[in-house]
Amino acid sequence: QVQLVESGGGLVQAGGSLRLSCAASGSIFSTNAMGWYRQAPGKQRELVAGITSGGSTNYGDSVKGRFTISRDNAKNTVYLQMNSLKPEDTAVYYCTAARGSVFGYWGRGTQVTVSS
Repeated sequence: QVQLVESGGGLVQAGGSLRLSCAASGSIFSTNAMGWYRQAPGKQRELVAGITSGGSTNYGDSVKGRFTISRDNAKNTVYLQMNSLKPEDTAVYYCTAARGSVFGYWGRGTQVTVSS
């Protein structure tokens, strides 16, 4: 049974920072690509950042230069450091892990709210 549990969301003022964490359990992690998606009300879920088992990263255009994804394989945890937050970053953020060639495992999400 694979389980992903996000934490670290909350309310922050514009320009502030938050760090999200995703703890993974089950037969997963060190060999799985991991990622963060987000979904704002009325919008489609979008990729925020991804990281391969080897540490290569990619980011959505709207967060490049502000967000950083990282992983600690010893702790089975992936992080999302979010700096210079904007009100448009407000969304539910979901942790995801690859299942084969697609992101097939999902956490329940954590709310991030950025006030102006």
